Amino acid sequence: MEEERGKETHILTIPIPAQGHVNPMLQLSKRLASKRLKVTLVTTTSSPLTIRDLAETSSIKIETISDGFDALVTLENFDEYIECFRVVFPQSLAKLLEKLAYSGSPVKFIVYDSHIPWMLDVARGFGLDGAPFFTQPWAVNAIYYHFDHGKLQFPVKGSVVSLPSMPPLGIDDLPSFISEPGSYPSCLNSVLNQFSNIHEPKWILCNTFLELEDKVVNFMASKCPIKTIGPTIPSFYLDKRLQNDNDYGLSLFKPMTETCKTWLDSKEIHSVVYVSFGSLAALGEEQMEEIAWGLKKSNFFFLWVVREPEFAKLPRNFPEETFEKGLVVSWSPQLEVLAHKSVGCFLTHCGWNSTLEALSLGVPMVAMPQWTDQTTNAKFVEDVWQVGVRVRANEKRIVTREEIEICIKEVMEGERSNNIRRNTEKWKKLAKEAIDEGGSSDKNLEEFVTQLLSG
Repeated sequence: MEEERGKETHILTIPIPAQGHVNPMLQLSKRLASKRLKVTLVTTTSSPLTIRDLAETSSIKIETISDGFDALVTLENFDEYIECFRVVFPQSLAKLLEKLAYSGSPVKFIVYDSHIPWMLDVARGFGLDGAPFFTQPWAVNAIYYHFDHGKLQFPVKGSVVSLPSMPPLGIDDLPSFISEPGSYPSCLNSVLNQFSNIHEPKWILCNTFLELEDKVVNFMASKCPIKTIGPTIPSFYLDKRLQNDNDYGLSLFKPMTETCKTWLDSKEIHSVVYVSFGSLAALGEEQMEEIAWGLKKSNFFFLWVVREPEFAKLPRNFPEETFEKGLVVSWSPQLEVLAHKSVGCFLTHCGWNSTLEALSLGVPMVAMPQWTDQTTNAKFVEDVWQVGVRVRANEKRIVTREEIEICIKEVMEGERSNNIRRNTEKWKKLAKEAIDEGGSSDKNLEEFVTQLLSG
């Protein structure tokens, strides 16, 4: 009988059109579909993401509707996009809801990205209920929450910040929107807006797991109804309970899968440094040069993802000069790479999805954060979870080749390497347990679905 009810309980999931937001929402959608719900993920016409092979293999449906925006969404036009989205999207959504109701599959509930908190009012305007999905860790969300509630001065005073349930934080451990006043005012507004109606939803879903952030999650759960449901990583790399779930199914770029796999297969266990700064980061030419020579000086094998627009910033003839030690590719199948036995560490910008993937797959990190939440993630990688080291920039805000070489060697073979590797194994085990049957995240998902089915 519950199976029957589940088939009739139809929910929409609505991410914002950025890969770091769409992929976690897509994985959450697959998990919810595996628990007896009918799930439709809503993408928008301006989204640059391509949905590969999803229709044939996935348990979820995809609907694309207009957000009224003709250009590609960038940091520069983000404010304009969100305003346009706010006006046009609810109108398009109304048509979609009508279409789905007419086809005999009315929607009961909406899970929406936490960056569009007004979606709760939109949902309730249609007679539905909704829940936000936070794609960043609670270590970061809690800082924004305290800032929004006046617990942090702006600009930040002193050199150390003390917040409830958090370790002492230096200024450079805070998200860059807070530590660097005026750097990205629209982004700061967007992250703070997540908390504009935080006490209204009955559920707040988030992409982390309790064991990883127990202190801050328990503290925040005393303020609002938080449910940890992560890690939102394809099931093949965790509990293996979802069939055919070995890839996100969404990508901005085409990965050089065979090239990467063949090269990694030829290398010894834990001998390769994997380097990637995500889909957004654009490093300066001087910084690219320092990374290049730092990798060469370390004398380890390296697999470096350099997106095509960034390729010209490499030192001249660098790929040719280092071909015996390194492979430079325009994009990689990151999960496959991190899961490969030859990878010994991950030089990363510490975006949350990359950090969570490395934690879940047991890969030590060299943290080289650039902006937004990455600085806080890097602090936790080094000092709290103790799964890596963080590079330090010089007075010109450049991380030198010497610093990169030292940090790679520290993680790969230094005094701390054994302790770091032990910790990565611990978190890998806990990540799998959290999402596996009866784990903390699995229980939260079960409870959420049961309440939707019985409502």
